Amino acid sequence: MNIITKYIALSSLTLILLSACDKDLLNVTPTDRISTDAIESDTAVLEAFITNRYIGERIIANEADGTNPGFGRGFEYALWSSITDESMYTNDDNTWLIVRGQLSPENTGITGSLWARSYRSIRECNYALDVLSRITMSAARKSRLQGELQFIRAFRYHDLIRNFGRVVLLGDKVYNLQDDLTVPELFDRKTLQEGMDYVLAQLDEAAAKLPEDNNDNSWMAGRATKGAALALKSRLALYSASPLYNTGSWADAVTAAWDVIALNKYSLYTGGYGNLFIQDRNTETIFARYYTRNANHVAMEIANGPNGYGGWGGNTPYQNLVDAYQMRNGQAPFLANGSVNAASGYDASNPYANRDPRFDATILHNGSTYRGRAVETFVPGGRDSQQGNDNWNTSKTGYYLRKYMNDEYPLQNPWGFAGFQPWNYFRYAEILLNYAEAANEAYGPDVTPAGASMSAREALNMVRARPSVDMPAVPMGRSREDFRLDIRYERRVELAFEEHRFYDVRRWMIAQETENQPAYGITITKSGDNFTYTRKEALSGRVFSQKHYWLPIPRTEILASGGQLEQNAGY
Repeated sequence: MNIITKYIALSSLTLILLSACDKDLLNVTPTDRISTDAIESDTAVLEAFITNRYIGERIIANEADGTNPGFGRGFEYALWSSITDESMYTNDDNTWLIVRGQLSPENTGITGSLWARSYRSIRECNYALDVLSRITMSAARKSRLQGELQFIRAFRYHDLIRNFGRVVLLGDKVYNLQDDLTVPELFDRKTLQEGMDYVLAQLDEAAAKLPEDNNDNSWMAGRATKGAALALKSRLALYSASPLYNTGSWADAVTAAWDVIALNKYSLYTGGYGNLFIQDRNTETIFARYYTRNANHVAMEIANGPNGYGGWGGNTPYQNLVDAYQMRNGQAPFLANGSVNAASGYDASNPYANRDPRFDATILHNGSTYRGRAVETFVPGGRDSQQGNDNWNTSKTGYYLRKYMNDEYPLQNPWGFAGFQPWNYFRYAEILLNYAEAANEAYGPDVTPAGASMSAREALNMVRARPSVDMPAVPMGRSREDFRLDIRYERRVELAFEEHRFYDVRRWMIAQETENQPAYGITITKSGDNFTYTRKEALSGRVFSQKHYWLPIPRTEILASGGQLEQNAGY
């Protein structure tokens, strides 16, 4: 059985096909599925089928508690941040083997569902596009649905490319089980250039067919728009120009980001950086997944809250990330050699004071005000330390997650009463940072590209000037190399825990530096009114080697192809 159809055999679509074949034999009418006849003859059923392509099936453990996963892992127990230098997952959840360099085709940890789910969704999109081409429907409605399917399919390919590199391109053909091992193109991994070119072209087509907005109709919320297609194109164009891919130009990445900006539809949210991640609708959201009381996700508050509050201390930030946050004056607290930057005003006896405001909005630390009291990670006696309640849920890093946590939701016994905050796939700040990076690489920090109205530096400073952040502007006159570091800082703190860091350090080809650093935490000892801070290794054995720039294709997929599918180098 081949790589593409193997998983379709478990899908609702193939169950539909099998039930149609077996119905006469068994003389049973299934009540838990819809026939292909209904999909192919009823436009309402077809549209419902298309809408459901925005989600996928649960394939491995701890995926999407409450509802099926969307395009990425998103809100789950272990966030993607916990296979980077942002955080660790306290109780492992198949993340530690990845950061320790033990990832293999036989043991893919939490990355194991990417290949199967993506190709399953691509096959389903191709099926729906085929039906759509044959069904009677208004031209405008059909065009929009085609655009949605092309966008969904492009997103799945984007996930394959950024994780595995070279991918199998299926075009519009619907492959079936009987194709099995007899169709060699099912296992022909194209070059990175071919993959990127195909997906970027698909996004151009999708953007031309999609509306600019969904007219605030709640039933359309979370469905693709022109902005969503252009935002995905912006991300992919940025990747394409980056060193790991080297298949596109920085100038093209500038144009792709500017196409989103020029829509004049999106703006940075002004209601507070922390509130941005718990608001269902705001001006910054380009494309998001929304949740309702009957379709909630993992309750972030209990899953990640400090143990002293009854939380499980899930995704806990590393000291590595804490150290990255600038001081309020825009200076880094530490120099490249690790010594304190005297110009920053950093006080080792009060290390969390006067930091970039996004720090407190992202990370809970000793002394943070949370749910009516100060967080206590100190020893002896700290309620949120290993000497507090439920010590098996204690952070091993000395920190807890703040981002995404909604204090209006109950932390204890949250079932059915929490888990309704949205997951942003694309937001405007990412587009501004895409533009800043590409424009700097193509033209330098202070040049306004032809056809645009801002320089790289101006785009970056818009993000830093967001109300409630209001960090000092990056001044004119920076070199391209220095401004590159400014961009990398901004992406690290602005987009923390949003599934960017894993891909950023790889596409920049700096992962062999960042991912081989020890995973640090902090031990805080209290004596009277004073605290001492001692750095510690929170998770031992972090290893990253050249082969880890791409994930391994699961061994089951190689075997299912009869050995025709080429494995990534080094695995």
